[in-house]
Amino acid sequence: MVLYVDHSPEFLLDLACRTAWGAADVLLKHYQSPMEVREKVDGPVTAADLDADRYILETLKADCGEETFAYLSEETLGGNERFTRPLVWVIDPLDGTRDFIDGTGEFAVHIALVEAGQPILGAVAWPVRKRVYAARLGAGAFVEDPEGQRLPLRVNPVDTLEGCRTIVSRTHRDWRLDALLAKIPKASQIVRGGLGCKLCSIAGGEAEIYIGLSGKTAPRDWDLAAPQIVLSEAGGRVSRFDGTPLSYNREDTNLWGGLIATNGITHDRWSALLPGVLEEVEKS
Repeated sequence: MVLYVDHSPEFLLDLACRTAWGAADVLLKHYQSPMEVREKVDGPVTAADLDADRYILETLKADCGEETFAYLSEETLGGNERFTRPLVWVIDPLDGTRDFIDGTGEFAVHIALVEAGQPILGAVAWPVRKRVYAARLGAGAFVEDPEGQRLPLRVNPVDTLEGCRTIVSRTHRDWRLDALLAKIPKASQIVRGGLGCKLCSIAGGEAEIYIGLSGKTAPRDWDLAAPQIVLSEAGGRVSRFDGTPLSYNREDTNLWGGLIATNGITHDRWSALLPGVLEEVEKS
């Protein structure tokens, strides 16, 4: 990891956590209040998204500046400087906007720091739970409460496919995913909102696998970078169906194709199974 005198890894992770807490407060001020919803090609956006985005960017830039760090956010994207700076903050101010609008409580704030295409630290705030899930590469993952107490995060060590609880999306699903889910072994099926909530649930031992299929849209860098580092440092894995790793901060921020996140122990077996199941589904 690139180190700078005023930006140690510990400082940057604490900054990500502190900023995630602040953005969570911004979202909660809007939550379950009348809101104007504007539809975009890849989903809805509200004033809460924009206010949280503004807060996050102002907070990070105040400490990090724009000489070494670039900024890639769902709402403001940023420019080509992200390809020339060594470190890129990847931000989703409101992951799970539809769940935010519908009042399910399953939405999150994502803040990740990416170096050479990979997340090296990240924080995911789950505002309604009043928790921040965070991790730094090689240092493990933890969950933080509002008083600042940090407890280690670790996946549930289920070692059979039949024993895995599958966590699925409430809204981002189609007939292919439903057909695939019907064909795979599982202990139970849990429905949950935003991707951050799903992956942090696996990191905390509440489920063992998430399966995603892109259709007309796909997850983008800001949907996965922060929860990936949290889950990975808790012992899990995130990859494409065939097991190949994800890469961030490319020109195309869409992460097309089949994606899986697991407790790590079962990951290779899921990677061996799922491509063939999906092929069967698409031929039927």
